[in-house]
Amino acid sequence: MKLRIFTEPQQGASYDDLLRVARTAERLGFDAFFRSDHYLRMGEGDPDPGPTDAWVTLAGLARETGTIRLGTLVTAATFRLPGPLAISVAQVDRMSGGRVEFGFGTGWFDAEHNAYGIPFPPVAERFARFEEQLEIITGLWTTEPGETYSFEGAYYRLADAPALPKPVQRPRPPVIVGGVGARRTPRIAARFADEYNVPFHGLGDTEAAYGRVRSACEAAGRGSIVLSAAQVACVGADEAELARRAAAIGREVAELRENGLAGTPQEVVDKIGEFAKLGCERVYLQILDLSDLDHLELIAAEVLPHV
Repeated sequence: MKLRIFTEPQQGASYDDLLRVARTAERLGFDAFFRSDHYLRMGEGDPDPGPTDAWVTLAGLARETGTIRLGTLVTAATFRLPGPLAISVAQVDRMSGGRVEFGFGTGWFDAEHNAYGIPFPPVAERFARFEEQLEIITGLWTTEPGETYSFEGAYYRLADAPALPKPVQRPRPPVIVGGVGARRTPRIAARFADEYNVPFHGLGDTEAAYGRVRSACEAAGRGSIVLSAAQVACVGADEAELARRAAAIGREVAELRENGLAGTPQEVVDKIGEFAKLGCERVYLQILDLSDLDHLELIAAEVLPHV
């Protein structure tokens, strides 16, 4: 099992905050550092310092880290045109020496679209655009050097694109698709994704979602797909420390134990083991208090070696 650190900087974090967490995660031996792609805080609280762009952040981290993998969970298809997005991700992959992973989703938070003037089509159109974007982005990355790429779809048209720059990773950076939709998501994951992620669901829902994606992969005639899960993390060496960490993120201990990876290190190891029995190979630990680096130290010392 690989453990990855997943942050939500729209809730209040500067680039320097993210850099400290990423460097700490790298030093402690976590597999990857991921961040969300949002432009607006969710819920109440101080909005300062404001949003940081996902791919600008990862470009900086690409040059200020050396080994840890970097990615988004997930980039919103509504935020960027597919051609320029393919260029940005490929460039960050080159800047990192081939450490980028591309989590990609339809976009869902209408308030941030309204706040920053980003078009927000109905859900059916968002999925249709998302699928075209995946075809374009992966097509640009996998076009042979010296050849051009063209595409004609319902929403996007590319004519003789030079398909540059090329990412370091060949044939392309890993693509991650997530969600628990019953029809479109499994089909799209089976067609395009290297990894399928179930975010913030319990064991039963996760098992059902994995089954749908496995069936979609079988129907598409492809082999295995990496399965992963994202869960909020709140770990304490004892009950007092656990309660303090839960309070710091505005949550109750009992609720976190039920709906996340929370408790003593052994409790968290055991629950990760339950996800592993479902075929999960990677867990994204959602870390909501980015000032508490001791939390990462505890997880690295008492959980990471045992999973």
